[in-house]
Amino acid sequence: MSNIESKLKSDEMDFFFKAILSLETIDECYKFFDDIATINEVKSLAQRLQVAKMLRDKKIYNEIVEETGASTATISRVNKCLNYGSDGYKIILERLSETEEK
Repeated sequence: MSNIESKLKSDEMDFFFKAILSLETIDECYKFFDDIATINEVKSLAQRLQVAKMLRDKKIYNEIVEETGASTATISRVNKCLNYGSDGYKIILERLSETEEK
């Protein structure tokens, strides 16, 4: 079992992720996340993904702070995940990149 699985793995998390995977449209995502999380929580998650994309695109911290409003601590944490994490950002960013190319 990987480190991430040992920290997160549970029946409740499986149910939660299956719920997310069952969403079929962006509108359904808006509805679900509006109900399950606060606006600030969802915006924070979206901001982290945007920071990851910008870091992957070789943007510098100052540019990322200016464009996203993310703190340097958040940028550093995302950068650490990109370099030493579980490759979650990498998987998503590659898939989104492939979708944009089509």
